[in-house]
Amino acid sequence: MEARDNETIVAEIERILDKIKPYLNSEGGDLEFLKFEDGIVYIRMLGACIDCGALDSTLKDGIEALLLEYVPEVVEVKNVIGE
Repeated sequence: MEARDNETIVAEIERILDKIKPYLNSEGGDLEFLKFEDGIVYIRMLGACIDCGALDSTLKDGIEALLLEYVPEVVEVKNVIGE
């Protein structure tokens, strides 16, 4: 399989995240894509997501699972707190 350039990978990541956002928004939350580096997608959870008890599940079982399934270059998703 031919390697894809970073721009193509980021566009696909953003497309998938944009499909997830309405679900987060409906619960008062949101997310911000920060960067994709060394196979890791860095996002910042916002709004109600910050204090949600299901944050880890949403992050790993939802967002990360989707990205791992559809974007082969992704190996992990990390939530950046603060900054």
